[in-house]
Amino acid sequence: MRAIRFHELGEPEVLRLEDVPEPEVRPGQVLIAVHAAGINYADTRRRRGLYLEDSPLPFTLGAEVAGVIARVGEGVTGWKTGDRVMATTNDGGYAEYVSVSARALLPIPDGISFAEAAAFPVQGLTAFHLLRTSGRMQPGESVLIHSAAGGVGTLAVQLARLLGAGTIYATASTPEKLALARSLGADVLVNYAEPGWGERIREHTRAQGKRGVDVILEAVGGEVFDESLRLLAPFGRLVVFGVAGAQTPQLSPVQLMKRCQEVVGFYLPPLLGRPDLLLPSIGELAGSLQSGKLRLIVGETWPLAQAAEAHRRIEARQTVGKVVLVVRE
Repeated sequence: MRAIRFHELGEPEVLRLEDVPEPEVRPGQVLIAVHAAGINYADTRRRRGLYLEDSPLPFTLGAEVAGVIARVGEGVTGWKTGDRVMATTNDGGYAEYVSVSARALLPIPDGISFAEAAAFPVQGLTAFHLLRTSGRMQPGESVLIHSAAGGVGTLAVQLARLLGAGTIYATASTPEKLALARSLGADVLVNYAEPGWGERIREHTRAQGKRGVDVILEAVGGEVFDESLRLLAPFGRLVVFGVAGAQTPQLSPVQLMKRCQEVVGFYLPPLLGRPDLLLPSIGELAGSLQSGKLRLIVGETWPLAQAAEAHRRIEARQTVGKVVLVVRE
C-alpha cells in the first residue's frame, strides 16, 4: 500500500510517499480502507520532533481517518466488512490502510462525506472536552476561543453556543476567518494579528460589567498565553491544549491565587482511555451532527501525495477549517 512517512525530522519536504506493507489486523482490531485522513496542527509538531510523544522513525502520521472496513479481526462484534466508519488512531492515518481497535470506531452518519467525517473524531472530541470537561463551562459564561477559524476552533464556537455560552469571543488573523467565526455563532470578533487585541476584549468585558472572560481556550503559548491569563476573570479557567508558538509559557502560581483562577491542560490520548467521559460525549456529538446543529467545516482537501504542501499551508496559517487528505475517491 501507499503511505506518507518521514525518516528524519524537519521541514515538510521530509514527508515521502512510499510503498509499505499493509498493516496486520490483530484480535480486537479492524482494517480500514482509508478514504480520507484528517491533518492536525499536532502532526506538524510531530514532524519537527516537538510533540509530547516520541515518533519512532520511519513514522507515518495521521490520528483520524474515515473509510470503509476492509477486514474484521478476531473477536470483533458489531462491525462488518463494508461499514462506513471514522476512527481515532495514534498514528498511521496518512495511508491507504490502517488497523485500529474496534473500540475506536464510530459510524459515519448518513449524508456525511468521508472528508467531513475525517474532520470529526479528534477535533470534535477535543473541542467538546475543552469546554465541558476541562473548562467546565456553565450556561451564560463567557468564552474566548483563539484560532476560531481552525479545525478545533470552528467546532468549539458552535459547541459553545449549543452548550449555552453567554458572550463568545473569537480571535483569528484575517477578516475572512473572523467572518467564518461569526457565521458559526461568535459574538465579538478580534484580529489577534493587530496590536492591542487583548485590550479590545478587556474593554468589552468591562462594558458588560464583567472582570474578564470565564473560559479561555488557548493553544499558541508565548504572549498569547500571557495576555489570555491577564484576560481571565476571577474563578476563570484557562485551558491549554497546545503550544503552536516557539515560546513555552511561564506561570507563577501566585498569579492564580490572587484571583482564584485555574490553568488546565488538555491532551486527547488520556481521554480515549476513559469510557465514562468518552462514550457520552460521542453520543452527544453524533446527535448534534446528525440533527444538523453542528457543521463540519472542511476548508481544503489534498491528495495523499501532496501531504507536504498541506503541511506548509497549515504552518503558514493559510488555511481555514479542517484540512483533509483524500486517499481514495
